[in-house]
Amino acid sequence: MGGLAAPWSIVVLGDGHLLVSERDAGQVIDVAPKGTRQVVGTVAGVVHQGEGGLLGLAVHVGSCPRPGPFDPDNPCLDLFAYLTTATDNRIVRMPLLETAGRRSLGPAAVILQGIPKSSNHNGGRIAFGPDGMLYVGTGDAGTSANAQNRSSLSGKILRMTPDGGIPAGNPFPGSPVWSMGHRNVQGIAWDSRGRMWASEFGQNTWDELNEIRAGRNYGWPTVEGMGGPDLAQFTNPVLVWPTDQASPSGIAISGTTLYMAALRGERLWQVALDGEPSARALLTNQLGRLRDVAVTHDGRLLVLTNNTDGRGAPTPGGDRIVEVAR
Repeated sequence: MGGLAAPWSIVVLGDGHLLVSERDAGQVIDVAPKGTRQVVGTVAGVVHQGEGGLLGLAVHVGSCPRPGPFDPDNPCLDLFAYLTTATDNRIVRMPLLETAGRRSLGPAAVILQGIPKSSNHNGGRIAFGPDGMLYVGTGDAGTSANAQNRSSLSGKILRMTPDGGIPAGNPFPGSPVWSMGHRNVQGIAWDSRGRMWASEFGQNTWDELNEIRAGRNYGWPTVEGMGGPDLAQFTNPVLVWPTDQASPSGIAISGTTLYMAALRGERLWQVALDGEPSARALLTNQLGRLRDVAVTHDGRLLVLTNNTDGRGAPTPGGDRIVEVAR
């Protein structure tokens, strides 16, 4: 399915439909299993500049605006979005109204605001964990020192309740910070063993895949990639890649196999997480820049291409969603 414009995030719904964010236009697109598209709505306040705009999406069972008892086959959902505005990056929650083919967005409520913005390094990936909490990957917004400043929301992974509160169990009392020392997190997922993983843009040398643990410091800007024994206060990545082979964005996991979309690297990395993690490249230079990846409820693997973001080579039909053999 093609014809997308600067797509950024793909979310799988229980009825087989997909929701896709278009970064520059601020639109949410509903893609049916047969490929037909519907504009669900435009998220208010989105300001596209550089890498900023409408970024990550996530869905969560919400309070039901429809009358009658809860229907597990047609639950009421809230759509969460990470967006860049004129002044900041923020997260909003919107009721996802109606049903497949007729969906629309209800009014937005701000869950978190004040995440520093810039023309690049805005982070933007959001995902609900197995614990029901919302996890947020932020970038350093071009001010690398903020990644080591616990009071800053920049260069962090945040953890919060669906209402934006600070849950019990966060490592720093009164703070949404879950981990720190990140440059630009753009992928978050959990494996079947409950381990949390995140992909991260390096600067000039090494991109990273990190296993995320509460309260850990992942080193940026002091260290990029693996640190030596004199930097034991920082947690090393599990795997690293030269930046021309990765520039990683979204990740998805099936069991203990992780898939990582690569932008500059123009490939899909498949990572075996059991035992000593190992990676192999798929689709190298076949689809251009890959922004996100998803595993559907029936086990299909989908990738989202991103050649219309100003850094790729656009082709007729624009960007698209492609099913990949596993």
